[in-house]
Amino acid sequence: MTQSTGSDPQKVVLAYSGGLDTSVILRWLQLTYSCEVVAFTADLGQGEELESARAKASAMGVTDIRVEDLRETFVGDFVFPMFRANALYEGEYLLGTSIARPLIAKRLVEIAVETGADAVAHGATGKGNDQVRFELGAYALHPGIRVIAPWRIWDLTSRERLMAFAAAEGIPIEGATDGASPYSTDANLLHISYEGGRLEDPWLEPEPGMWRWTADPAEAPDEPRYLELSFLGGDAVALNGEALSPAGLLARLNELGGRHGVGRVDLVENRYVGMKSRGAYETPGGTILAKAHRAMESLTLDREVAHLKDEMMPRYASLVYNGYWWSPERLMLQEAVDFTQRRVNGVVKLKLYKGSVSVVGRRSDDSLFDQAVATFEEDEGAYNQADADGFIKLNALRLRTAASAGRLNSSAS
Repeated sequence: MTQSTGSDPQKVVLAYSGGLDTSVILRWLQLTYSCEVVAFTADLGQGEELESARAKASAMGVTDIRVEDLRETFVGDFVFPMFRANALYEGEYLLGTSIARPLIAKRLVEIAVETGADAVAHGATGKGNDQVRFELGAYALHPGIRVIAPWRIWDLTSRERLMAFAAAEGIPIEGATDGASPYSTDANLLHISYEGGRLEDPWLEPEPGMWRWTADPAEAPDEPRYLELSFLGGDAVALNGEALSPAGLLARLNELGGRHGVGRVDLVENRYVGMKSRGAYETPGGTILAKAHRAMESLTLDREVAHLKDEMMPRYASLVYNGYWWSPERLMLQEAVDFTQRRVNGVVKLKLYKGSVSVVGRRSDDSLFDQAVATFEEDEGAYNQADADGFIKLNALRLRTAASAGRLNSSAS
């Protein structure tokens, strides 16, 4: 057991899930610092019974227990702004875990201020990205806050030691049996992630029984499902003509996408702390939403605006992944992104079929698509094809000059 040193905190706000790690951390904080612990559990749509976390914290002597429904805030104020940017980390990851951390960090420090706590604590390990995300967020919003990260200072460095500590302290741990899932998972309304177990060998295919949210694409319905998503200002606001709240809409898309096997990803990603990590993700609703949003932009954004926005996207995605949601550069990029979304309005028609989502139609009153110009039929003078001659020659001038000077020869120095 790590001994406390220096000035011990009097009150700590803990990001508490009720699972093995944070339950052990709760007791460890009490024993190490003799401090009061405020337990904060965020309902982000993880689909678990969160009241059990309240009961467990109460059994460990915690009197200030907060279980907060943050689903609408999570989707409306965090997921939707990120999707306006089309953020995709390393070309595949829709950032489901990453985008949840700034909201949790925000509430941690807000509760610390409300309760007069002098520290916050989290259960992220010293190997992962989440420690960075939690702490960068906390320091950005409350520069003087103290952050306690037990995994970086205690000696409970394995699951076996955690289980032994829990048994010694009488902490009940659901699922702590030989039949428990071998995977470390994180879930919210945007996705569920899987790490560890069989996935630690990047050659091994995930076991079919691992997936929780999505049907096996091969066993998904044989008939495709069509749906229409309506957008206003870059955000999805209605499904098949029915207006829905941000969280309600994403939940419905999760249900539809999951039924048709949409949204499975198996990838090796580069963590901010320097290592490569293999993970699997299910993001059914987010996959549909991302596809539809890009389709809506294709109709309504100016070409150069769209291309410049795509150039900014990898930087935006990295900022979210690495924990810089509250940084001035992310806020600056968000202003630029949101400026582009003012006329991203209209309806996108999609087809879900055996693991795929396809765009099959789009319409908008703010469309920049001009059928009279684009048509392969007679355009009645809307576009003078002879104008292309000068356009091509002017753009070819530098290439012809370079070729004449021998600069385009692959063997030239």
